[in-house]
Amino acid sequence: MATTLTARRTTTGAALALATALVLAGCADPSEGGTTEVAATPGGRTTIKINTSPDQKRVRTGKVASIAAEVPQRIRDRGTLELVASSGSAAPLTFYATDNKTVIGVEPDIAHLVADVLGLKPRINTVSWENIFVGLDSGKYDAGLSNITVTEERKEKYDFATYREDNLGFEAKKGSGLKITGPEDVAGKTVAVSSGTNQEKLLIEWSKENEKAGRKPVDIKYYQNDSDTYLALQSGRIDLYLGPNPTAAYHAATSGKTEVVGTYSGAGATLQGLIAATTKKDSGLVKALADALNHVIANGTYAKVLQRWGLSGEAVTTSEINPPGLPKTNK
Repeated sequence: MATTLTARRTTTGAALALATALVLAGCADPSEGGTTEVAATPGGRTTIKINTSPDQKRVRTGKVASIAAEVPQRIRDRGTLELVASSGSAAPLTFYATDNKTVIGVEPDIAHLVADVLGLKPRINTVSWENIFVGLDSGKYDAGLSNITVTEERKEKYDFATYREDNLGFEAKKGSGLKITGPEDVAGKTVAVSSGTNQEKLLIEWSKENEKAGRKPVDIKYYQNDSDTYLALQSGRIDLYLGPNPTAAYHAATSGKTEVVGTYSGAGATLQGLIAATTKKDSGLVKALADALNHVIANGTYAKVLQRWGLSGEAVTTSEINPPGLPKTNK
């Protein structure tokens, strides 16, 4: 199975955001493996074929002894890098291949690159979003790579090594006529969002801004899974769904029933949000992760991974440790 997507970069207000439009190409020969077809199209767009078969032929790189030596001894002795991602993630971030058991996506690909540099075997565990942090806290997992945004609140408990920009997408029923550029556009609207995410915090802040300005608040809804959310969207019970822009754009393309009607930085209007590999604070691993990420950024393998998943527009030039994140929500 292969999916063709088209991506371009835009700016929305003061926030730098990725606007992604995708077009479903249909099935292709699984033997295509990880081959990516790139073709320039009008308007600065790039068309890329996404491989969703279990035969990924991932982009790989080699061990760097000096960086591998930075890994805590207990992890080196084990020989594996225990990584965790959300089982509720969706294409093109973390999802299952057509065999319904092989974990694929941009996050697993980056995880393999980092493990390669560190000379470790990656073991990717999928759990619920909440259990990512439970597992990090207990030491069960070494790091989380699951579209985790750097926030000031999270920095109190975790260390971060950034590897991608964080942009959010508002998804609406196709032909809705909605266009979202700021808080006023969601005033009085019913919007679904996942609990405990930075997009939830952003939506709550927008709702408060609307009330202060004399506008209607946002009617925020929560659903157990994506299927329930999209059923609510199609039935008209909600007007919008706010989620990671890559997954929103991918769903819009593959379903043909929705569209992305606005994008926004995951850290708000004044700061570009950042996605990061996440470790328990002071675990001793974050520098090795950042150095590994900077190595693959420099040698070009990182760019190849983002390109094969249509996310080149979310690339960073440097992996930073604990940069400024989404501000704490005002109580």
